[in-house]
Amino acid sequence: MPPTSQGDGLAVAIVWSRSNEEIVRELLTACDRELVNLGVAPADIDVTSVPGALELPLALQALALRTRGFGRRYDALVALGAVIRGDTYHFEIVANESARGIVEVQLETGVPVANAVLTTSTEEQARERAAVKGAEAARVAVEMANLLKAVSG
Repeated sequence: MPPTSQGDGLAVAIVWSRSNEEIVRELLTACDRELVNLGVAPADIDVTSVPGALELPLALQALALRTRGFGRRYDALVALGAVIRGDTYHFEIVANESARGIVEVQLETGVPVANAVLTTSTEEQARERAAVKGAEAARVAVEMANLLKAVSG
C-alpha cells in the first residue's frame, strides 16, 4: 500500500540549527509552509532551535522519546541546518557527524527524521537550495510518518 502525503492528524517537530541562521530560516519557512499545505495543523507543529548542526541529534532524540500532550508522540521530526565548507577539516566532521547522529536517532527511536541539513561549498549554493530542501523535508516527514503508520497497522 503506497504511503500518503496527507498530514492531517500528524504531529511534527522541527529542530533547526542557528548556525548560518539566515539560510536556515529560509529552510524553516519553506518546511513550515509545506507542512501546513500538506494538512498538518499549525498547532501540531512544534519548532525549537539549537546552536549548531552537531547539537541537532541530541535535541531530536529528546523529542523522539518525549510524549506530547495526551501521551501522543511526534509522528515525525525534521532536522534543518546549513553546514558550509570552510578552509579547515571542521566542515567534514560537522557534516558527517550530524548526519550520522540524525540517522541513529530515527533507527534507535523508530521516529522518522527528515534530514534537511544542507552541506554546501558556498553560501550561494546553500541559499539556492534552502527553499526547495525545506519543502522537500516536510514532504519526506509526512510520507515517512504515514508509511510507518501503515506498516505498523
